Amino acid sequence: MRNVRYLTSIAVAAVGLAFAPASQAQLRFEITGVGATQIPIAITAFPGEEAAPQQITAIIKADLARSGVFKLIDNSDALSDSSTINYADWQKRGANALAVGSVQRLADGRFDVRYRLFDTVQSSQLSALSFGSQSQLIRLTAHKIADDIYQKLTGIPGIFSTRIAYVTKSGSEYRLEVADADGEGNQVALRSNEPIISPSWSPDGTKVAYVSFEAKKPIVYIQNLVTRQRSIVANFKGSNSAPSWSPDGSRLAVALSRDGLTQVYVINADGSGLRRLTNTSGIDTEPRFSPDGGSIYFTSDRSGGPQIYKVSVDGGNAQRVTFNGSYNISPRISPDGKTLAFISRRDGRFQLYALDLTNGQEQRLSDTDRDQSPSFAPNGKYIMYATEAGRRGSLAIVSVDGRVKQRLTTQVGDIREPTWGPFMK
Repeated sequence: MRNVRYLTSIAVAAVGLAFAPASQAQLRFEITGVGATQIPIAITAFPGEEAAPQQITAIIKADLARSGVFKLIDNSDALSDSSTINYADWQKRGANALAVGSVQRLADGRFDVRYRLFDTVQSSQLSALSFGSQSQLIRLTAHKIADDIYQKLTGIPGIFSTRIAYVTKSGSEYRLEVADADGEGNQVALRSNEPIISPSWSPDGTKVAYVSFEAKKPIVYIQNLVTRQRSIVANFKGSNSAPSWSPDGSRLAVALSRDGLTQVYVINADGSGLRRLTNTSGIDTEPRFSPDGGSIYFTSDRSGGPQIYKVSVDGGNAQRVTFNGSYNISPRISPDGKTLAFISRRDGRFQLYALDLTNGQEQRLSDTDRDQSPSFAPNGKYIMYATEAGRRGSLAIVSVDGRVKQRLTTQVGDIREPTWGPFMK
């Protein structure tokens, strides 16, 4: 049975496409490494896709290639979603999976995009989807198909249709930008002549909290990506920094110095209900909610150097989490709560590490230096972070096993402060 989906102008607003004109700082990918095992898959040309503003199969192939999980089988076939499949022939060509489809322009200007996925080993159909897509959503449609392929063949949700946010700096201008997970479709959410730092996505993907220095001091704002309205969440005496959303989107954890040293607080998303969570003689900062909302991880120098701690959202005694190395910062928790990503300084290098919270095993994931600001993909299988390339800020992505590495660069300016958005419903 075919699953029919309609992508309309509502989806445009939901993914934040109704922004200021696109920035010139388009991201470009460089991929190294592959997964431990790769799934051989053939993607045939979709008959009729030449009528669409973008080539759907090219986008699908690029998505799957970036993941490091798939081996693309070259072919020049053009099979529609109604074609009869010769499973044995595709197996001989080395394809364990096959995706076919078609594109038809409708009278109202939309495109009817159909796709089917087959397991050639089991001679069975795995999926069949239809999309009624507006022209400006063709790229999103392709990402959705790639997501479906990834999930059906790995059992893990795909992240190709998700969004990322980051900060770029060109000259004296700072820009908060939002883009597709592949770096395309970037749009400017905010421009400022003062620094913008610490963007953080709301769980529903419609808002980004961040810190702006436009008032000559750090203030925490929330930017609504649909309405383009923004509000102040924290503007207390001293520093207001490091916002992080609760899993239900009702609160934020923030770091404030209103009472002296920087400490961790929790505040409602409308700026009400401020509550102090830590009270130490050290500096407590960079709070992050656990996926279940019951705990907050944060960085503190209470032991003499920066280490990562965990405290109940109700307060109480904090537990130290990191013990290897004398300088560990920037905690980020995987969506399943089992892995801690963080930045550690060892042998003079700031690099990305992952700590398995179930068995205490630790792994260095990056071979770059001056790493900052890790952020998990919503499926927990990739981590995006900021680093440097050629003395300029750039972004990188690494799989949680360290095998697949991607570098995102731009020809203009520096890129910093990445944050990976949630799955969009």
